[in-house]
Amino acid sequence: MADPLHQFEITPIIPLEIAGIDVSFTNSSLWMIISMVVSIVLMMVSIRKPAMIPGRMQVMAEGMYEFIASMVRDNIGSKGREYFPMIFTIFMIVLMGNMLGMIPYSFTYTSHIAVTMGLALSIFIFVTILGFVKHGLHFFSLFCPEGVPLALKPLIIPIEVLSYLIRPVTLSVRLFANMMAGHLMLKVFAGFSVGMGVALGVLPMFFNVALIGFEFLIAFLQAYVFTILSCIYLKDAIELH
Repeated sequence: MADPLHQFEITPIIPLEIAGIDVSFTNSSLWMIISMVVSIVLMMVSIRKPAMIPGRMQVMAEGMYEFIASMVRDNIGSKGREYFPMIFTIFMIVLMGNMLGMIPYSFTYTSHIAVTMGLALSIFIFVTILGFVKHGLHFFSLFCPEGVPLALKPLIIPIEVLSYLIRPVTLSVRLFANMMAGHLMLKVFAGFSVGMGVALGVLPMFFNVALIGFEFLIAFLQAYVFTILSCIYLKDAIELH
């Protein structure tokens, strides 16, 4: 049976080292570029010839746009309109990483904690800076909810600070763990199908087919959860709620 962890190995395609730091172009880098190209081409082709009666590609593009726009509108409000490009980009990065990773012999870059943590930290740092820019030192009031009795503030404030600081960890680990676990399970059951032979391998094969469909659903749901949490964090920075 093939090693199920082999699919997560990062291998250099173009080895490169600068000042003793390994900055090689890897399979992870390649699939990030592929996801970017696919996203851009998909959207450009979809809206190249807009029509009053849209075709399938235009319907898909408009549906994607409206889906993210409604997410921003419902969670941030009218003030979130200017942040729509960022939210849309976050959704596409995660969605493409998840979906393209379902292609055989591809690489799921969202199954690596370094990638998801980098993305989560970028959002966390942006949201924190935005909060200070918009509210100054009043941003610290986010850690002391209104109506909290004075006696409880020494307990509530550390909890709120900790819950805020842990956001990039929970945001990144949730995505990384779900994608890694799903792909591991698929590879394990695929190995069972091969190892058990034609007769006995039918059952795990059918189970694996069901898991693939479930994994596509998880891929979309994780992109949705990552994006909607980013919207919620952005709302906190804008409105201090």
